[in-house]
Order: sequence, then C-alpha cells, then structure tokens
Amino acid sequence: MQKVKGKLVLKDGGVYEGTLYGDHPAVGEVVFTTGMSGYQETLTDPSFCGQIVVFTYPLIGNYGCNPIFDQGDGCCYEGLIVDELCDEPSSWRDEGTVLSFLEKNHIPVLADVDTRAITRRIRAYGTLQGVIVPYDMPDEDVQKLLATPERHDQVAQVTTKKVYHMGDKEKSKFSVAVMDYGIKRNILKSLVEKGCYLTVFPAETPAEEVLAIDPDGIFLSNGPGDPADLTVEIDNIKKMIGKKPIFGICMGHQVMALACGAKTKKMLFGHRGINQPVRDYVDNCIMITSQNHGFMVDEDSLKGLHVKVINRSLNDGTIEGIQYLDHPTFTVQFHPEASPGPSGNGYLFDRFITMMGGH
Repeated sequence: MQKVKGKLVLKDGGVYEGTLYGDHPAVGEVVFTTGMSGYQETLTDPSFCGQIVVFTYPLIGNYGCNPIFDQGDGCCYEGLIVDELCDEPSSWRDEGTVLSFLEKNHIPVLADVDTRAITRRIRAYGTLQGVIVPYDMPDEDVQKLLATPERHDQVAQVTTKKVYHMGDKEKSKFSVAVMDYGIKRNILKSLVEKGCYLTVFPAETPAEEVLAIDPDGIFLSNGPGDPADLTVEIDNIKKMIGKKPIFGICMGHQVMALACGAKTKKMLFGHRGINQPVRDYVDNCIMITSQNHGFMVDEDSLKGLHVKVINRSLNDGTIEGIQYLDHPTFTVQFHPEASPGPSGNGYLFDRFITMMGGH
C-alpha cells in the first residue's frame, strides 16, 4: 500500500496526524472499539459498514490474519485508525498481515496516531463525521469531503442478495427463517450447532414469503446504521409478530422495538467492544458481552407497551434486552455468539430453542 503522511480531520475541527496507508481518502462516522483481541472478527463485522473505526488497544495485527475468523465477506469499513500496526505477526495460524488484508479490501488505514486522545474526544462530544486524508490535501478539498451526507443504505449493502440455506435439513430439529440485516457468520454457525436448519432471507423480503416456508421460528439479525431507516423491514416484522417465536440480536432488537411502537435514539458514543458488562434479570447473573451498536431503545417509549426489560447495561443503565409479553418474542442488544468476545452467553440460543418447542 502507498505510505504517506496523513491525518484524521473531524467535523468539529479536531486534527490528528499519522502515517497513511492507502491511495484514497475515507469519509464516515468515527467510532471506537475497546477489544484487546479479535481484531479480524471486528474488521469483518458487517455492523461497522460505512464507519471509520478507531481501535483503542495500542497494538493491532500481532497474530496476523486468517480467513477462518472472518465474520463477513471482507471488510466494509470506510477506514481504520490504530496506534501501532504490527507488520511482523507471529502465530501458527497467520496467513497474512492486517495491512495486506486491508490492501486487498481497499481500506485506508491511519497508523501511529494517538488513539486515546481521539477516544477521549468522542466520549466527551459524541461520534461525528471525519475524514482520513493525505496530510497535504488542501483544506478546501477536506471540507468538501466533510460535507458528504451521512449514509442511510448500509443494510442494503451488506444483506444477502438471494435466499440461501445452512444446516442439514434432514437431521435438524428446527427450521428457522433468518432475516439478514448484516449477519455475522458465527450467529449462523451457533444456530446450526443448536440443531436448526436455516433459510436466510434478504433484509426486505416480504413477510408473506418468509411465513410461506412455515418456519418453527424467526431470527432477526444484527446490522449497521440507524434502525429507523429500515421502514420496509419494520413493516414486514409487524406482519410476523405473533405468528412464530422470534429472537432478535442487536439491530434485530431495535427493529422489533420499533415494530411494536417503541422508539430508538442515537447514543453519545455507543457500545463497541468485547468487555461490556450486562445484568440478566431472568437468570439473575452478570454477563460480560460483545457489543457493537450506536443506537438504543428509548426506555420512555416503552411505557404502555406490554414488555419487560430483561437485560440492562451495568455501565450506563441502558436497555440490553426485552421480553415481549403479548407474543413469544425476546431480543437482546448484545452478541451472544461472541466472535470476538466471551463465549459464555450462548445459552440465549437455547432459550430460543425452548420457545420453538425444544428442551
């Protein structure tokens, strides 16, 4: 990759210098993630589509990359920002450097940056638009890039374009319809391992087509962007409510709330990382969870709805899970499948299996 002096310029005027690898600028919402490991799973998570991602951990790439850890098809970041980028990884599974992976996916990266300073700024003032550009780019051109309208088409970019299947139809105990808003591969793998045969649908598939396969349950996946933009998907969910047991994760959690009359709102800087503590009120336990979201369900909007909050963040008290009392549905804001992150929360898939009639 081309290597030049570069900079991150934020919409509020903040400037951070570093070493730029790449041949084109990046424009997007600047967010940060706090994981100390699992960078490849994070790099390939479709929920980051359209964003410039800051890794707070100071060294990225020390164990290289391997396709077995990919959670999506390549990387759909706009850009990556790191403190130190390791160019000599050491791992028996290493099949290439992070830099070679980013070059293959045409993702610019700004290294040798004070990522802690950027993170403190985002925590204080919230996420905002930014650009990664060569250091000598004229200010007039930088301002034109900063004026780029925010995206609202991320789910359309990352959803499957056609229906496909996973699992052994003959041996599986349950048939599950999966609504793909940008699903991670380990979610699909987790459902298959629980004995589910999956039919994965594009995000805007009509409810009638989904219900026509007569699934035992419906799964609403994670995905990028503002849930309120998914008007077609929300209308389809309304038609599926009460017809089958439903389990939603992340974006699925948010669009289900919207379909039931609640509201969502943007968070100051969101939850992104693999070390987010959550209380589970159903099993009376504390979980360390993997999360990646910048929007949340507005708790005030739940008043009058027949729901129960079953999970809550221990960092800021925001809602992390909802049980719907009028129909067999529950949703969580975090990622029980991990990849990356703790693997001890997979019992939530068992809860979904029980809802479908399993034991």
